[in-house]
Amino acid sequence: MNIDTIVNTWKCNEVTGRYVTTEMISPVFNELGDQFSVRLEGSSVLGKEIKSVCWGQGQVKILMWSQMHGNESTTTKAVMDLLKFLSSEEEEVKQWFSYFTIKIVPILNPDGASAYTRINANQVDLNRDSIDLTQPESKVLRSLLEEFRPNYAFNLHDQRTIFGVGDTPEPATISFLSPAFNEQRDLSASREEAMRLIVAMYNELCVDIHGKIGRFDDSFNKNCIGDYCQTLDIPTILFEAGHYPEDYEREVTRKVVFKGLLTVISQLKSGAYRGLSVKDYFAILENKKNFVDIIFTNVENAQTGEIYVLEVQYLEVLRDNKVEFEPMVVGVADRINKFAHLSIKNSYFLKDCISSKEALLNRKLSEVMSFEEYEIKKLLKK
Repeated sequence: MNIDTIVNTWKCNEVTGRYVTTEMISPVFNELGDQFSVRLEGSSVLGKEIKSVCWGQGQVKILMWSQMHGNESTTTKAVMDLLKFLSSEEEEVKQWFSYFTIKIVPILNPDGASAYTRINANQVDLNRDSIDLTQPESKVLRSLLEEFRPNYAFNLHDQRTIFGVGDTPEPATISFLSPAFNEQRDLSASREEAMRLIVAMYNELCVDIHGKIGRFDDSFNKNCIGDYCQTLDIPTILFEAGHYPEDYEREVTRKVVFKGLLTVISQLKSGAYRGLSVKDYFAILENKKNFVDIIFTNVENAQTGEIYVLEVQYLEVLRDNKVEFEPMVVGVADRINKFAHLSIKNSYFLKDCISSKEALLNRKLSEVMSFEEYEIKKLLKK
């Protein structure tokens, strides 16, 4: 199977960008063939439909869900690409159909997706509600786990641009985790199986994004869905889609996630991953919050003569059904303390209204410095 050819061929062109809602993906469901079963699993706080797509007739059952956090849409695009591929006549698809039963919930949090927020309409983080089950969306996922009884679970998320790979200057384009099942973070057969599958994906993805793959923190919280699944002895993999250089729309990262999904499914079919070492999982560098979007290295306060390093992070704002990126000052320092996706070394002056470091923080960049937003976006090719 040539995974790269599949990734470059089977793309759901109807779903692009950062803003992805139930209304956008529903037409794609209507185009799926008879081998797919689209089912209404429940409703959100605001009454939006939560649907699943089921494919295959095999004994090995995989459950995956995306957009548990409404503003984390990259993995949704990837699973829509996967659905396109599964609707093809490729030989691998025919073999997989009799081996797997795959159930996908592309958008678990449709209210959050519509509002482009992490939380649901009741202001609850669904990934902290897996035991309490206070929200209808959480109950939908619990019901799926109990009724479908998956052999494997894929928990699909996005991570912010602040994450890098260890202490290296590389962004975490994708990160993985085999969640813990207890406070001690002990190993179990199911957890080790997930680790070996992650190593298989790591090895495959390194060909394209070497150095840009991280390992997510495994602190235990049973109210997090991945940890809960692991307590049920379900091998569970957390996917965290992150930043690839200049890819703020995350169209490159969607391909990375799609390739990861194809790899893990292929490995489950072949069983090749079983010969891989858990030690290689722990050799993957952990994520660190050591990045900002932009650093200005030479900004002068004309009133004091001081030279500052300005750390700038994009605030993602939904306007007219499109996510816009508004640069905000999040840090002021005397020297460079973080990595940046863009480093600007030219000299700039603060506006006269800025008299202190404190006056800079949490302000729009355009309010504190004579530097137009469109120029930054041009530099970032957005």
